[in-house]
Amino acid sequence: MTLLLPVNVDDLIHARSVEHIRLDYKSTWDEHIKHAAVASISAFANDLHNLNGGYIILGVEAPDGLPILPPRGLNPAKLEEIQQQLRVACEKIDPVPAMVIVPEIYMSHHILIIFVPGSDNRPHKAPDPRNPQSKERFLFVRLGAETVKATGDVYRQLLEQTARTPFDDRRNPDTDYLALSPLLVKRFLQEINSDLMNRTPPSSDIDLYKALRIVSDYGGQLLPKNVGLMFFNEEPRKFFPGVRFEVVQFDDTTGGDVLNEKIFDGPLNMIVLQVIEYLDNLTNIELRKIPQKAQVERTVAFPYEALEEAIVNAAYHRGYEREYTEPNKIYLYPDRMEIISYPGPVNGITVDHLNRFSVPPVPARNRRIGEFFKELRLAEMRGTGIPKIKRTMTKNGSPDPIFDFDETRSYFRVTLPAHPRYVLVHNLRESSLYWSIGEKARAVEILRKTFKLQSGSGAIAGQLIEYAFDLGYYEEAEKVFQEFHQSEPKFETHIPYLRYYKLLINRDNMSAKRILNMMPESSYAEAPRDIAVAFKRLKIWDKAHVILQNAYSHFDNDPVFLHDYAKVKIQIADQMRRRHSFDRSNVKKLREQAVELLHRSIHLLQNSGDDEELAWCWFDLANTIRWMRKPNSQVEEAFRQAIILLPNEQRFQNSYDHWKNRKNKLN
Repeated sequence: MTLLLPVNVDDLIHARSVEHIRLDYKSTWDEHIKHAAVASISAFANDLHNLNGGYIILGVEAPDGLPILPPRGLNPAKLEEIQQQLRVACEKIDPVPAMVIVPEIYMSHHILIIFVPGSDNRPHKAPDPRNPQSKERFLFVRLGAETVKATGDVYRQLLEQTARTPFDDRRNPDTDYLALSPLLVKRFLQEINSDLMNRTPPSSDIDLYKALRIVSDYGGQLLPKNVGLMFFNEEPRKFFPGVRFEVVQFDDTTGGDVLNEKIFDGPLNMIVLQVIEYLDNLTNIELRKIPQKAQVERTVAFPYEALEEAIVNAAYHRGYEREYTEPNKIYLYPDRMEIISYPGPVNGITVDHLNRFSVPPVPARNRRIGEFFKELRLAEMRGTGIPKIKRTMTKNGSPDPIFDFDETRSYFRVTLPAHPRYVLVHNLRESSLYWSIGEKARAVEILRKTFKLQSGSGAIAGQLIEYAFDLGYYEEAEKVFQEFHQSEPKFETHIPYLRYYKLLINRDNMSAKRILNMMPESSYAEAPRDIAVAFKRLKIWDKAHVILQNAYSHFDNDPVFLHDYAKVKIQIADQMRRRHSFDRSNVKKLREQAVELLHRSIHLLQNSGDDEELAWCWFDLANTIRWMRKPNSQVEEAFRQAIILLPNEQRFQNSYDHWKNRKNKLN
């Protein structure tokens, strides 16, 4: 059981909570591995990229970084000796770095885990593993998953960081360890599934702080580190004004009137999650029918992964020194989201890197924040953030993200363009809002501008046709319809045809029929029931039947669809029967199919609470089987069920009485 490591051992070995480049696996222990481990310890302590050191895992073989499990393990009788040998060998590192060596039983095998935190006293020099007896010392660093000597630019970069501790890992002299909340610390350890929470007896609060390395002893006084205050103080903004997010929503693309403004304060990890959830709920879903299916698909304005990555990066890579008082700012416009943090990126990152969505491995501004975010699964491998944002935006069908900063690097901005469909939905909602409050001219103008940009949007065209028609702009309605009809490509194609048809049906039946017949057959699958009902209302039974027939397999458990399908079959059968000559077998077949559909619909509607639909199913069944000359008892029962469900529906009683009178006359 782990006593001193804050991470879960299984997560560590599988690199779930720690990046691969911070892990060095050693399958066994011998003289060669001992000297190689010393070089790796000095490299982790030098912490070239400010990742907070790393871990050496003795007893686990991992070719290509993939651990072979169960592990090979170490001889338990040799564990004390290995630790002693390692400590003695590390005395050759100048200066000797801090490290924690933890024996662990993993999958019934003994292993050793050596944690080497990023050092406050770097650089550290160590002997060459190939010539360990030499008195000469070298600077080692981790490049990728390898320990190598620092040379050239890497050597210069490391020397530039001499005795320079990242701000988040510095101790804070303005308060003491009592400013840390043990409740927040324990909640964090539970979230990352840390083995520290399984210790018996339970660790003291101070032991937990030390294990997390969020406190530092200074002249006999225990001081909190800045990262500890950022994550484990209820009001970190008292110490760091930048631990805050400000979200502002504007009503247009130029930053006009503010629709909403919200401030997020509190522990850094918590406000990051709150901001992500808030924005995701605010912008995330647009529903659209999938052709030939009864379900809908979710098209998001901003893909969650890109949103999460951009917000986490803003919190991770910004500066928290007192001169950076501005909060992280998120501006939400109808067509984009801007995430701004302060200051700009560290030296070594250029606009060209960002435009190519590839960031060089320069030292991070903060090393502990990234470590905690990684353990919380909020951050991934170093250098993957910007490529991931680009990749997820592309996958969502969104335009490319934009990254920029000014010449003085005073800010860094990520712009996520909204998915084109979201822009349409936003404008539809805005137009609907203005229409509802009586500002109809403004509502129409919004739709006109949007339609000009997206003439193939059925939702925009349909709404504009409806509003124009309502205002008496009949010529404009017809013009919008014709322009949409000729536009390519189209999406949500059926909407303008159905909307325009419904507006015309009570005014000009022939024009309504013309509009409906202009609808491309390829769009029938978008809303087969609504389109079939429209053709049915115009008594174009054959076309309604074809539409419902093609969609049947996707709606065979929908009782209302089945009822509509049955009614169309009944109408076609009646239409055929009225002809001077007709094929009785076809009429019989259609009615038998209708009866089968009605029985299925009735079965599905039982106990559904929809008594009205169920009553009409029984009524249509009664009329169909009486024409088919089914036994009177069956007809009687169908009428009885309909009347019981809707006793005030006079048509039921009239039809029943007519059938009874006719039956009595025949008898």
